[in-house]
Amino acid sequence: MKLTRLAFAALALSLATPAFLTAQNGPPQDRPQHDRGGWDAPPQEFRDAQRQGFQDGLQAGRNDFEKHKQPNVERRKEFRHPPVPPPARDDYRDGFRRGYDSAFSHFREGPGPDRR
Repeated sequence: MKLTRLAFAALALSLATPAFLTAQNGPPQDRPQHDRGGWDAPPQEFRDAQRQGFQDGLQAGRNDFEKHKQPNVERRKEFRHPPVPPPARDDYRDGFRRGYDSAFSHFREGPGPDRR
């Protein structure tokens, strides 16, 4: 009888552990979460350099917004001197500009009912 109780307790503990670990290792709750399908996701039709530029532009826009700078993508070193091979520079700049504008507009307007 004691063996059955011990086996049942061990089974219950083993089933509960993954849920507990997932809850402990979840995303931090003090920062807004990225949708990856919402305002901060690059358009699906973007090529690789555009996606990289978009992500870099999001970060640059967020940084400028948090430092209370006026939006000016031309001021950014990454935009002026893209970290990609010369044939991909126009794509990178296009993605960077769109990501920068998206971040600035998202943070300036604040989260609304359909935003995070």
